[in-house]
Amino acid sequence: MKRFQTAALFVALLVVAGLVGSLVAGIGSDRKAAPAPPEKSDVPAARTRPGERVRVEVLNASGISGLARQATRTLRDRGFDVVSFGNAKGSPGTPSVVIDRVGKQGVARSVADALQIADVRSRPDTALYVEVTVVLGRDWKGAAAVSGVDSGTVKE
Repeated sequence: MKRFQTAALFVALLVVAGLVGSLVAGIGSDRKAAPAPPEKSDVPAARTRPGERVRVEVLNASGISGLARQATRTLRDRGFDVVSFGNAKGSPGTPSVVIDRVGKQGVARSVADALQIADVRSRPDTALYVEVTVVLGRDWKGAAAVSGVDSGTVKE
């Protein structure tokens, strides 16, 4: 019986030592730098209710490669849920427009404000699973910030 108690005590000490060792090792190795605070912007954040999910699609009709991706980053940084982005059908001369798809012009206006697009229209479409469609033209202010301008092809 004494042998069993000694063995049990030895195993318990090994378990405690292992836990303490892993705790000490975890404290020293998992230190990560704190994320940088978000940059200040002149563009206002989304004017939606807390917890409200606004699904947006972003379409590039400008002919400038990377424009839809840039607008997607901008919108996601401001709390919008961009569910798809890509190319729009049409000519590269299409002006930028934000389209309300569910009859909530205020929501569409908040997307337009985030991207600094003045033209907001209402064209409800129950077949789409988004509240707002953004069509980007060459006139979008973010177009100047995107590198790799290729006016010959339309790319996202």
